[in-house]
Amino acid sequence: MDKGKGVMGSSGRRWAVDFSDNSTSRDFIDPPGFSRASLDQDDSTLSRQKKDAESNWKSQKAWEVAQAPFKNLLMMGFMMWMAGNTVHLFSIGITFSALWQPISALQSVGKMFEPYKDAKVELLGPKLVFIALNLGGMLLGVWKLNSLGLLPTHTSDWVSSLAPAQEVEYSGGGLNFR
Repeated sequence: MDKGKGVMGSSGRRWAVDFSDNSTSRDFIDPPGFSRASLDQDDSTLSRQKKDAESNWKSQKAWEVAQAPFKNLLMMGFMMWMAGNTVHLFSIGITFSALWQPISALQSVGKMFEPYKDAKVELLGPKLVFIALNLGGMLLGVWKLNSLGLLPTHTSDWVSSLAPAQEVEYSGGGLNFR
């Protein structure tokens, strides 16, 4: 068969399709699972389905935003572990970064979830997860500060703020306090 020939002509073929039949009556039945009623849905049903799909998408994205600090938590934990427990510029910088990032994220919780506000989307759960993960990040930073010895947790850290002790003199027969 030559290239391009036989496509338009129907001679010598066993089958042929006639696309010029514009009649509305059909001699065959609809395939299983097909419903002509689904083609005739009104616009309100389609718009309701579209709104439901959009609400589901917003809810899914809100949960993704809520779980995003978990990745940051793992990364910060690894970086703090790699920095060691000696006080030097890198370990202090990593530690304060681990404290600052959750604080700034907690200040912008409302802005983070603003695009996902909808009457059908419940944002309380994602917001609580977001807050909990950021508080976990802050606790990780506080733990690192403590392991570096930068938190005043021992009584010797507070000695300078204690009232001075009274002086005691010994004068032969007894003790004199000033």
